[in-house]
Amino acid sequence: MNRRFFNPHVKETRRTIFDVILWKLGHYADPLPPPIPKDFVYPLPQNILKSEEPTVTWINHSTALVKIDGFHLLTDPVWSKRCSPVSFAGPKRRHSPGIEFSVLPQIDLVLISHDHYDHLDKPTVEALHKRFPKILWLVPAGVKEWFKKRGIENVIELGWWEETEIDFPQFKLRATGVPAQHFSGRSAVGINPTLWLGWVIEFVRQKGENKRLYFVGDTGYNPYDFKAIGARWKAVDLSLIPIGSYSPRKFMKSVHVEPEDAVRIHADVHSKLSIGIHWKTFNLSDEPMQQPPYDLFCALEKQKIDPKTFVALEPGHAINW
Repeated sequence: MNRRFFNPHVKETRRTIFDVILWKLGHYADPLPPPIPKDFVYPLPQNILKSEEPTVTWINHSTALVKIDGFHLLTDPVWSKRCSPVSFAGPKRRHSPGIEFSVLPQIDLVLISHDHYDHLDKPTVEALHKRFPKILWLVPAGVKEWFKKRGIENVIELGWWEETEIDFPQFKLRATGVPAQHFSGRSAVGINPTLWLGWVIEFVRQKGENKRLYFVGDTGYNPYDFKAIGARWKAVDLSLIPIGSYSPRKFMKSVHVEPEDAVRIHADVHSKLSIGIHWKTFNLSDEPMQQPPYDLFCALEKQKIDPKTFVALEPGHAINW
């Protein structure tokens, strides 16, 4: 059955090759951003890492490693040199992964937000499956078939507001697919054949307080979805929110948030701690590679929000949550 998914709050998100040509010719160009002060360093909380407490490490792009009670979770894992259907062309990595693939701990669960090449990376998926064949993969509606074609069967796919509960030795895990504003497709054939989403993961622990993780995935901002997520869960302990690939705004706005929008998401879902993702790895847009953290800091300052509650880590940096 051929399905087509859509965004309820915007008319169109998918760009044509004509739009891309206009972008590259400067038709959508933004004004130059203000220069980053030479002495700017993103303010991070004083952090003495407690290994026995839940930790999160930003690895690169939208890939984070979450550890809780000896359980390890990855989001949109990408270790390839390019995010592309071929290994010899396409956007090239600008920063090495913060953790080398060879030293990863046992991975128990992987969250996939959508099927674009910078989020669903075939070489990395196959390498993870080979090394950790018992991984449970949580994917959006329509993406499970992609895994089955590669002999990966331990996959659960969900749509928006659908949930599943899984019992692990350390806790009961409840996963809910939540709305995002984006698009899908790994070729020019077919329009939005699979879904895109974020994930809310609840850890009902045997020891210690319960924890809640929100992985946003790729998204544009709208005043409906994130407020609905915040209304349903009231608070989130850790959010992974994209802050990069936002310029030019006329081209990117419907599918990629800028830092001001990221701060709105942080506030809408009542996030106790957020980490900026989707920057510094692949050059997919026009803003300078180091611009997102400074723009994030300015957006937080404008809203009088403590920047230590929404941080821009360096790849490989781990903090407690």
